[in-house]
Amino acid sequence: MNRTAITGMSFHVPDKIVTNTDLEEMMNTSDEWIRTRSGIEKRHWVENDEGGSDLSLVASKKAMEQAGVTGKDIDMVIVGTASSDYYFPGIGAQLQDMLSLNTIGAFDIRVGCSAFIYGLAIADNFIKTGQCKTILLVGVDVLSPALEKSPDGRDVGVLFGDGAGAVILQPGQNGEGILSTHLHSEGKYVKELWCELPSFRLEGRGFSNDMIEKGRHKLIMNGREVFKHAVTRFPEVIQEALDANDLTMDDISQVIPHQANHRITEAVAKRLGVARDLVYSNIHRYGNTTAATIPIAMCEAFEEGKFKQGDHIILAAFGSGFTWASAAIKW
Repeated sequence: MNRTAITGMSFHVPDKIVTNTDLEEMMNTSDEWIRTRSGIEKRHWVENDEGGSDLSLVASKKAMEQAGVTGKDIDMVIVGTASSDYYFPGIGAQLQDMLSLNTIGAFDIRVGCSAFIYGLAIADNFIKTGQCKTILLVGVDVLSPALEKSPDGRDVGVLFGDGAGAVILQPGQNGEGILSTHLHSEGKYVKELWCELPSFRLEGRGFSNDMIEKGRHKLIMNGREVFKHAVTRFPEVIQEALDANDLTMDDISQVIPHQANHRITEAVAKRLGVARDLVYSNIHRYGNTTAATIPIAMCEAFEEGKFKQGDHIILAAFGSGFTWASAAIKW
């Protein structure tokens, strides 16, 4: 059975660049404070009515071109996002139309920062079972419109950027491809990283003025709790991927983690006992783009020569839910 290989990949971010200096007055913060606590120097934010589908479209077209496929070749679209253009339908259905695809299956998955690897796992199984031959997988998030851009929102507002990353998945031909994927969740921590509204279980069924006044529509993150769990779950799930494939860190050319915080990345490298540059980081350029961080980082790591054909890499993520995941890939 052929493995599922990534045959094309690309990413796209908005034109607007927001530096730490730009946020100093807005959020009563400083460049040094942001860099010290997160490693972020700048991020890209959407403008006007630009949405996740727009970013996804550009990234998808470039990935398709790299893979040498057309819209007629794609037989499924999977989009990982927590910030679709509309509450429903999702971006997957929009991309089916925007790319002029056949009336194929197209859907979104909502597992926050873990969404891209969850999508890889789903796509891998559709291809391995022969139900699909060419799948477009997108990780995209546009959280900047939902951020509290004031001193009250400083702890969260400085962290997030907008972006999209896309890959084309097809059966590999020479042993390359996904070796394994590993998915986990622990729902008792839902409220440590969440956005409560709109809700269809609460009185008001969506929004009410009282809910807005209480700030229940804002993205809420318990940073200490997230950090504590992330620095444990990342090494665990990376080791799980290694063990499943009889690999050690000596066999890995690059670990590409979700770009949440440079302190988390440094802690992961330390716990794995590897050099810091083996664990890729580009958070200083883009901030936390949520579901898009891994495909964006994977594109840049490859362009920088961090891994090449025949190498083994590990992808790893941790996000809301809590959810966490990893994938071992032979490039």
